[in-house]
Amino acid sequence: MRRSPLLPALAGAALLLPLLGAAPSVAGPSDAPPAADRLQRAFATAAAEYRVPQSVLLGVSYLQSRWDGHGGAPSVTGGYGPLHLTDARTAVARTSHHDEGTEDPRGDDARAPLHPKARTARAAALPDRLTTLPRAAELTGLSAEALRTDPAANVSGGAALLAAAQRELGEPLSADPADWYGAVARFSGAEDSATAAAYANDVYEVIRAGERRTTDSGQRVTLAARPDVAPDTGQLAGARLRTASAAGTECPKTVSCEWIPAPYEEFGDGDYGNHDLADRPASQRVRYIVVHDTEGAWDGVLNMVQDPTYVSWNYTLRSTDGHIAQHVRAKDVAWHAGNWYVNAKSVGLEHEGFLAEPDAWYTEAMYRSSARLVKYLAKKYDIPLDRQHILGHDTVPGTTAATIPGMHTDPGPYWDWANYFRLLGRPFEPTAGRKSGLVTIRPAYAANRPEYTGCAKAGETCAPHGSSAVRLYSDHDVDAPLIKDVGLGSAAPTNGVNDLSSRVSTGQQFAVADRWGDWTAIWYLGQKAWFHDPAKSPAAVPASGRVITPRKGLDSVPVYGRAYPEKAAYPADVPAQAVSPLPYTLRAGQKYVAGEKVPGEYYYAVGFDTASHRVVRGDDQYYEIQYGHRVGYVRAADVTLSTVR
Repeated sequence: MRRSPLLPALAGAALLLPLLGAAPSVAGPSDAPPAADRLQRAFATAAAEYRVPQSVLLGVSYLQSRWDGHGGAPSVTGGYGPLHLTDARTAVARTSHHDEGTEDPRGDDARAPLHPKARTARAAALPDRLTTLPRAAELTGLSAEALRTDPAANVSGGAALLAAAQRELGEPLSADPADWYGAVARFSGAEDSATAAAYANDVYEVIRAGERRTTDSGQRVTLAARPDVAPDTGQLAGARLRTASAAGTECPKTVSCEWIPAPYEEFGDGDYGNHDLADRPASQRVRYIVVHDTEGAWDGVLNMVQDPTYVSWNYTLRSTDGHIAQHVRAKDVAWHAGNWYVNAKSVGLEHEGFLAEPDAWYTEAMYRSSARLVKYLAKKYDIPLDRQHILGHDTVPGTTAATIPGMHTDPGPYWDWANYFRLLGRPFEPTAGRKSGLVTIRPAYAANRPEYTGCAKAGETCAPHGSSAVRLYSDHDVDAPLIKDVGLGSAAPTNGVNDLSSRVSTGQQFAVADRWGDWTAIWYLGQKAWFHDPAKSPAAVPASGRVITPRKGLDSVPVYGRAYPEKAAYPADVPAQAVSPLPYTLRAGQKYVAGEKVPGEYYYAVGFDTASHRVVRGDDQYYEIQYGHRVGYVRAADVTLSTVR
């Protein structure tokens, strides 16, 4: 029997276990619950034993891990299990291997090399506030090993910590979840009241809405909705946390945000950094939000964005708690996407993490904080919430044929786009009948586990993991060759975690080219690309929308990586930019999903003196299209637009 300092006071708690459907602390083989229900019962048992409302325990765990165990892998802070109990001895140390490619961020074609991101490391030592596993061991009498490896023990450890926090705040072990706001805020480990409040508010949002999901280990867990729960937010004052300043930031009040400015400095020989001053949206629209991951840890990444000789982005989001640092005003142009046309029209969000290590870094707290920021920015700048406007860095196109191989692949196949857009209030749902000529990619994330290689070592198979991506083949057969991307040269396509040539991502939309049994073909990179799409576990849902095809009389039309004006549009003091087609074409008979129609536009900003900056607009119009994994642009005059329902 597990021992707890609270057991003498909880002798009557055991009487509650049958009512809660909980398993007893000691269970023989004959009375073990069904495998898929064990975690649910563990929550009921721990809630009763430590007198924590089960809804609070489930809500906290959901925000910590979405109830996943991550196969026993520790997070960046050495956190384990459904309650993310942290052990400083196993905190992840990582170095950065991320750079911003070779295109000059200001948009000329010289391809001047940029300063690569410095290698950064996360120190293994954690502050006491983030070291919870030893304290849980002390409170429960369970071993550190059990708390790391046994989900039921881990849940008990979390319940004990919540109960201890409640007592330390002088609050009763109430059965009412509304009475636990302060303890939930303390559980976050936050140093400041804004971060703690954002965390607690998220937990109570989960409690009010309810959740139901199957975890990464196949456990079915349900939190019944409690829409009337109104927590006592005044308890936060008793936590005695510092007050953080959000002065100068452009963030919603529902997140924790601080201003850490990127420098706008001149440093000799006509060079400067690390962004451009502008006057958006008065000068030009903000059309895109670009989702990145940092490939580096928080402290090192903040050092880099404050280096005037390096590149920049608008916001960084911390993995542990979703805390946000803003660096560049939304009116100004950060150098983040490797495509000057996209830079000039976008806001860049860097999320602390490594694309090949999602369990360590991509936290629910960060997803939720990011979604709140994106909703705020989208409303402020009238940005549609779809995958044509909320771009991954991996979907930003190269500007010329030469830049395609150097474009980035983050946030990668493990970023959970379905969860992200659900948090944005725009879940990917069917919008047409099942035989529609369009599809929205939407596999079941946890069950969709395509094989990737190269997460730890080149050629080595990555650990199985849920994924937002769906693999493409040249025929309706998993043994058929993968789809080749001619823009990447002669190399054969692979299953590499950074090889985008043969995969599509959740939320992207494509025109249907063919169907065969359990397979669907889409138009992709100028060819038919097949993916397995069985009715019982579909990889896509039917959609309606607009498509483009070459104008009658044209065999093919060029695809561009930027929508620049025609030469005649440039004034005498602004050098005309080449409108260079990519090595891709849109052929007669093929269809591609069309996004927004945009004017040809170029932001001339190549010097420190803003008096020389210009926004050049032409008469040429373009459509953004979903051409392959990345988006592209085609001239509106070259294509015909139609609607598919």
